[in-house]
Amino acid sequence: MRLLPRGRRDHLLAVYAFARYVDDIGDEAEPADRLRLLGDVDADLDRLYAGTTPRLWPVRGLAEVVEACSVPAEPFRRLVEAGRRDQTVTRYGTFDDLLGYCELSANPVGHIVLHVFGAATAQRAALADHVCTALQVIEHCQDVGEDYTRHGRVYLPGADLRRFGCAEDDLARASTPARLRRVVALQVSRALRLLEHGRPLVASLTGQARLAVAGYVAGGLATAAALERAAYDVLGRAVRPRRGRLLAAWLGLVTAAGVGR
Repeated sequence: MRLLPRGRRDHLLAVYAFARYVDDIGDEAEPADRLRLLGDVDADLDRLYAGTTPRLWPVRGLAEVVEACSVPAEPFRRLVEAGRRDQTVTRYGTFDDLLGYCELSANPVGHIVLHVFGAATAQRAALADHVCTALQVIEHCQDVGEDYTRHGRVYLPGADLRRFGCAEDDLARASTPARLRRVVALQVSRALRLLEHGRPLVASLTGQARLAVAGYVAGGLATAAALERAAYDVLGRAVRPRRGRLLAAWLGLVTAAGVGR
């Protein structure tokens, strides 16, 4: 973010504020109020795209980026729908089921970012979907304990938990049993394959867009490496990437894509 000019940085921060607000409604608001509050966000998106002033500050904050970058409403609405999904679906039977959730919770962000950089095409959006889904899966692996104990949600596929002999009680332990570590390792390996499929997105971009997207991919690679280094013990510690590893991954991606292009 620090490498971007103020205008682009402000646009991305406005998008982040909106996504954070929607996420907080789904996680922190009173359960009885969540669907109503998400409906209020949808109604405010209607106002924004109708050219009237939204009532909620995070939606008002999108006005400049929507106008300047021609961002369509659909990715914002999918983020709201992900919040609704979290209120009714707390378990995912298969990895494919989880991918369907990521189409709502993660992939829209990539589409919005491409619009912010004036780089949105169908081909790039498809590559961004691989990257964003991978980042979401990796985040789910980091947050296994919090998702279960605080929010009652399990994003690890049920089929994989059963395959390795895990019970839901394993998700609430002080340290991660070996069988659960194997489940987490499997998800990380899948996320790394998705990142590899999405990696050509970096080379397809130029300038600031390349620098920013390389940062997202590098973050995923560095976090996956941190999870491996922690032996996938996601319950006994907060697993975060090392700054040096992240920077090295970012420089490697930018260099491989061709800095001068």
